[in-house]
Amino acid sequence: MNKILLAVLFAGFGAQLVKLIALWFKHKSLAWRDLFVTGGMPSSHSAFVVSLATIIYLVEGTSTTFAIALVFAMVILRDAYGVRRTVGEEGLLLQQVIKKLKMKKDTHFAMGHTPLQVIAGSIIGFIVAGIVFLL
Repeated sequence: MNKILLAVLFAGFGAQLVKLIALWFKHKSLAWRDLFVTGGMPSSHSAFVVSLATIIYLVEGTSTTFAIALVFAMVILRDAYGVRRTVGEEGLLLQQVIKKLKMKKDTHFAMGHTPLQVIAGSIIGFIVAGIVFLL
């Protein structure tokens, strides 16, 4: 199978599995929605894109494809801890306002990631890409 695809899939789904295990230990139960949870430790977004850029570099070197993957990874990483985190914090504030005003409105928002969660996901992506390349 294609090493690039394998690295990306193992890294992203591996990070999501780590997140599920952490949720299990924290709450002693899991729900179907936990399979698709966004935010939390580690960032699977970061694992996906860092593994993509890393494995492309390892397979192709400094190609045009690597440059595109690197720029893509930087945008996703910045979005994961910047924009999405800010939107999540604003969503939390709106939820508090709605509760205080006793409005009957169901809200949902994703918190995004802290820098530590992004770093942890990035490390997973980097390591997985290296392992897949060596296999």
